[in-house]
Amino acid sequence: MSIFQSDTKIVTLYLVSDTEFVTLRKIYISKQIKQFMKKDLLYQVLYNQQKDFLSMNNLKDREKTMEVIKLLKLKLPTIITGMRRCGKSSLLKLIFNKLNLNKNDFLYINFNDERLINFNDENFQNILDYIEENNYKKKVYLFLDEIQEVKNWEKWVDRIKEKFPILITGPNSQLLSSEISTILTGRSLNVNLFPFNFSEYLNYKKIDLTNYLLDIQLQNKIKSHFKEYFSIGGMPKMIIERNNIILKELYENIIYRDIVRRFNPNLTTSIKEISIYLLSNISSDVSLRTLSKISGIKNLGVLSEIFASFEKAFLFFRINKFDYSVKKQIQNPKKVYSIDIGFPNKLGFKFSKNSGNVLENLVAISFKQRGFNIYYHREKTECDFVIQEKNKITKAIQVCYKLDDKNKEREIKGLLEAMDKFKLKEGLILTYDDEEEEFKMKNKKIKVKPVWKWLLEDKFKYLKRSIIIPKK
Repeated sequence: MSIFQSDTKIVTLYLVSDTEFVTLRKIYISKQIKQFMKKDLLYQVLYNQQKDFLSMNNLKDREKTMEVIKLLKLKLPTIITGMRRCGKSSLLKLIFNKLNLNKNDFLYINFNDERLINFNDENFQNILDYIEENNYKKKVYLFLDEIQEVKNWEKWVDRIKEKFPILITGPNSQLLSSEISTILTGRSLNVNLFPFNFSEYLNYKKIDLTNYLLDIQLQNKIKSHFKEYFSIGGMPKMIIERNNIILKELYENIIYRDIVRRFNPNLTTSIKEISIYLLSNISSDVSLRTLSKISGIKNLGVLSEIFASFEKAFLFFRINKFDYSVKKQIQNPKKVYSIDIGFPNKLGFKFSKNSGNVLENLVAISFKQRGFNIYYHREKTECDFVIQEKNKITKAIQVCYKLDDKNKEREIKGLLEAMDKFKLKEGLILTYDDEEEEFKMKNKKIKVKPVWKWLLEDKFKYLKRSIIIPKK
């Protein structure tokens, strides 16, 4: 009998031959035996998940629905990312509805199902077996929800991408890691889903926008809804249930699952302190040295990684000060914004200037959602946003809660400085609810417009832009 020595776990198996018992020792590479999900159990879960998916009803359409459907024509896997609970699974059902699929045209898999806890990469073949054994169409749509829960999923997707139309959902922080990006670079498309914008919110409230520019009564109703939206933000469950606990639990879930667990547990308190500081200082410059002072973390490299984790989790985003030198853009202070205005409103510390900062944050979200390259401009004065299109600054926008005698000179001065710098003939000032007006200064046209109206106008412009399909 042979003796095998190993520091790893040893399992003894006894086999009976015609003449003797033979003792075999199988050495396992790891200290844990790899768990496998039984094929029949997986089949049961898949069957039940189809029923659960089909039962999702009363969903309100999202602007991204048709955009994703058009991208499917490019015959590449489409990865839908975004912060947790922003409606990615619901978007899959909306796409299903628009495509008018039958039960054998699609397979939906929710990998976040606790019944799939033992699912591993070797079970992927069982999914293909299920498709073949249950008479699915040859080009069945695969809706892969929260697939980041399974290791090596990207290798499987890369292998089967030519055979099936594939839609994938999951959080940014895990689906866009460097390893995954390397495997699927040039072989997949990415769509970022945001919380509800204002027009989607009005759609949920069943507000018909037909002739809203002419109907004063309808405008008053829209303003009333904007006041509510400006307070609670666009997270779907918050819109439905109107309970601050929802935002608090979601925020903590993101902090712990997407950020804290990536760092030393001793940094947990510091990370939470940084997050609250950022929520309380949206639309403001935030430097790593400032974060070092308020968190007690001296290592700026660690702070940079923490901030990057916030951005990967889609909780915050930053914009650069515009400069023709990329190096200076990196070195200059950055302004920070929350991905949803409900978080700073309900979880941050409020100050007297908070409403103006929240309004600026809302405008930043809208630009980000539309895919614009946005910067701020600052020399002697500041302009909140300048928009870059085709390597050229094409728009300058100033945001203030109310334009009055106290701030009018300052706001106009900052806007004019940016317009002069980039040779723009027209500028825009967005306010909470000031009446529209238009005037000239230094031979330049300046428009003043309420944000709620600008958001709706921008919505229709976006829908026209989003129909463009990139060439192969």
